[in-house]
Amino acid sequence: MSSCAPVSSETSIVPRHVAIVMDGNGRWAKKRFLPRFFGHKAGVDSLVKVVQACIDRKIEYVTVFAFSSENWKRPSDEVSGLMGLVLAAVSRYLARMGSMGVRIRIVGDRDAVSDKLRAAWNEAETATQHNTKLTLSVAFNYGGRWDVVQACKQAMRAGVSPDQLDEAKLSQFMAMSYAPDPDLFIRTGGEVRISNFLLWQVAYSEFVFSDCLWPEFGETQLDAAIQEFRLRDRRFGGVKTADAVAALGA
Repeated sequence: MSSCAPVSSETSIVPRHVAIVMDGNGRWAKKRFLPRFFGHKAGVDSLVKVVQACIDRKIEYVTVFAFSSENWKRPSDEVSGLMGLVLAAVSRYLARMGSMGVRIRIVGDRDAVSDKLRAAWNEAETATQHNTKLTLSVAFNYGGRWDVVQACKQAMRAGVSPDQLDEAKLSQFMAMSYAPDPDLFIRTGGEVRISNFLLWQVAYSEFVFSDCLWPEFGETQLDAAIQEFRLRDRRFGGVKTADAVAALGA
């Protein structure tokens, strides 16, 4: 479990794709005697800063868990506030994200959200579709089990037979088929679980759990997670050859 303590930063090896469960917004607000909504608002500000830090470190993909398919169980005023916050965030940060070279993609079941919210998502995706510095995938109304089920349904609709279906084929129908699987999975807020996030994609990700609440997570904590990632022995079920070990140390 990593903490909020500063660490030195080395830039030789960075993950290509970082997935983040942005946990702790509500507790951050509670510590300050504020409504939970203010924690979510501070969380959006933190996200923008972390995305810029990832660009600076040449990370190509960032995927964040913004709203799970289970989050509808939260109090209605909090859910309503989150929906409004998404609209406000698109209005406030879209131009800035565009100027940063960020491509925005929304991942999740869009059927349950309002037409207004879908329109905002479409605007964000269209306005940034030609940006190439970093792809920011925002998982909203998303669940890992939903993702597997919808991929199976799409495969069946496409006429894929049972004999044709394997991992590579099913991966083509997953919600994030456009991105490589995450190398590094970060969860803030002190909880140690993945909460139905990217179940298919994180099979060989390296996990780092941070005690920092998400609004407190920044460059220092990102560097700590990357440093921990560099220390991991990634074998993907196999054994490293001497040449592979030498290449990593080069």
